[in-house]
Amino acid sequence: MPKAIWMDRVIAESTDTVMVEGNHYFPAGSISQEYFVPSETRTVCHWKGTASYYSLEVDGHRNADAAWTYPEPKEAAENIRDHYAFWKGVTVSD
Repeated sequence: MPKAIWMDRVIAESTDTVMVEGNHYFPAGSISQEYFVPSETRTVCHWKGTASYYSLEVDGHRNADAAWTYPEPKEAAENIRDHYAFWKGVTVSD
């Protein structure tokens, strides 16, 4: 089962991820929300839309903008609505 791990904590875990451009996108119900802190960072993808970012906080350590989601994706990326992906040291295993 795919898991996202940072600082030895499971940040997300699901058998129902969506793979896009080499990233596992985890459904919103599978993330451990207690580690997520909203960020002001936004980026734009020409085919997915505008991404919103979250920082991760574990035991007083912060990983800025380590998770992202597309809350209002473009039609071509509708399959990742309400899903989260990770980078910046977050390990995602199959």
